[in-house]
Amino acid sequence: MIGEKKVTAIILAAGNSVRFGMNRNKNFEKVTDENTVLSYSLNEFDKNKYIDNIIIATKESEVKNVKKIIENEHINKNTKVVIGGTERKESVYNCIKESSSDIVVIHDGARPAIKQKYIDECVESMDKFKGVTMGVKSTDTIKIANKDGIVVNSTNRSNTWAIQTPQCFDRKVLLNMHEKYKNDTVTDDCMLLEKDNYKIKVIEGDYTNIKITTYKDLGVIKEIIK
Repeated sequence: MIGEKKVTAIILAAGNSVRFGMNRNKNFEKVTDENTVLSYSLNEFDKNKYIDNIIIATKESEVKNVKKIIENEHINKNTKVVIGGTERKESVYNCIKESSSDIVVIHDGARPAIKQKYIDECVESMDKFKGVTMGVKSTDTIKIANKDGIVVNSTNRSNTWAIQTPQCFDRKVLLNMHEKYKNDTVTDDCMLLEKDNYKIKVIEGDYTNIKITTYKDLGVIKEIIK
C-alpha cells in the first residue's frame, strides 16, 4: 500500500541554464516579488500528503542560495541539499543515494506550475508500476530524421507524448539502473528502466506544467501562476 511506503521528493536545480541566456540559474529567478521559481516547486512538495522528505540537487557554489530559500519559505519537511553533477543523470544519482525511501519522486525545479493532483497521481500509480511519468500528448506530428536531416519515419501523433515531471520510481530499481547503465547517456530516468523493459506508466497532465528553458518562458510562467 502506498500509504505505508516512504516517499522522497528530489528537486533538480543544478543545471547550467545555458539556454536561459542570462548567465544565472533560472531556478533563482523571481516569479513574484517574494517567490522564486524554485520556491514554487519546493512548496508544492512540502504541502503534499505523500512526501516524507525532500532532497534538492544544486551546484556547490549555490548551496547557500538554496538553503536561504528553504529558510525563507519555512519548509516543514526535512529537506537536504545535495551537490549535483555536471549532467542531470549524475544529479539524480547523487540524490537517490542519499535517500532510504521506497519511492522517489523526481521533479525539475524549473517547472514551478506543478499541481498537487499530479504528484498524487504519480505516487498512487506506484502500486502497479516501477516507473511513472507525467506527460502531455503531442499537438504536432513528430518525424524521425537521420543525421543528414532526411526523414526516416513519422510517429503516430495520438501515441506521441511530450514527457514532463514529476516522475516516480521504485528507489531500489532506479538506483540499480543508474549503476547498471552508468556510462549510458539518457535525458530522463524513464529511459534507464526502459532499457530493461520495465513498463512505464504515462499520466496525462496539462500544458501549463512547462519547464522554464528560455527567458521568454519565465514570462509565460508568470502569467500562468498569476
